Amino acid sequence: MDAERDARFQLMKRLLVMIPLSTILILLTLCIVLGVNLYEAKRELRELRDSAAPVMAVSQTSEGGESGVYTAAGVDEVRQGQSDEDGAAAETGDGVRKVYLTFDDGPSGNTGRILDILAEYDVKATFFVVGKEEERYQPLYKRIVEEGHTLAMHSYSHKYNEIYQSKESFVEDLTKLQEFLYNTTGVWCRYCRFPGGSSNTVSRVDMHELIAYLEEQDMSYFDWNIVSGDATSGYISADAIVRNSTANLQSFPEAIILMHDASDKNSTVEALPRLIEQIQAMEDTKLLPITDDTEEIHHISND
Repeated sequence: MDAERDARFQLMKRLLVMIPLSTILILLTLCIVLGVNLYEAKRELRELRDSAAPVMAVSQTSEGGESGVYTAAGVDEVRQGQSDEDGAAAETGDGVRKVYLTFDDGPSGNTGRILDILAEYDVKATFFVVGKEEERYQPLYKRIVEEGHTLAMHSYSHKYNEIYQSKESFVEDLTKLQEFLYNTTGVWCRYCRFPGGSSNTVSRVDMHELIAYLEEQDMSYFDWNIVSGDATSGYISADAIVRNSTANLQSFPEAIILMHDASDKNSTVEALPRLIEQIQAMEDTKLLPITDDTEEIHHISND
């Protein structure tokens, strides 16, 4: 009896040890399997996101931390109005397609790298900047001007909830930026881009009212008809940026490409050389900065 009882006792001890160990092994195996599946799902999602040009509204977070909404409202109308009826590559009257690289939200830690690349390829671009009074940014505003790029206004604060609270708040913000840039560079800027574009969905003010104000002040605003996709707060590869920026480029006689100059937009910097090379390789195509001769691309207008 004692031997039998001892055997049962030893069996129970083994079971008490084996059951927890087996449970731990099963749970560990499940965690590994779930981890692998999650990794694969994220990889596939990233590939799908990179392969799709984000023409619909995307959440965009600026370096300053304020978020707004870029929308594609009106972009289809612009595309249809500028594409050739037969679908062939569109050209201007002088037979040259004009492409404008535009960078929002700078200056940033990446501005110097962007300017270096533009200088290497002898390309002029347009920078829709915000107001940053920190000493480290002052040389970047000046360098943009000194190297022949177009300095333009995006907003001083880039805080949507403040800028679009009223017409008065919009005017105050824009005037502050205009005066800041003049004091910093000696340039009195006349070109601007609404934060979120003229078709943004966050303004409490009728955008037509703000457009009318710009017209009264002899200022011009520029939206875009090509979206690079770097406005997304998530990761986007350099390959996707190049692909998004060039896929429909030849459908426009004048193409304004929306890009961003922010410290977290390393993919944009990585994509820039290849993007420039592909555009320069296109027949009868020029890369230019925005000037008085540039056709104004508008999502919303008062015309």
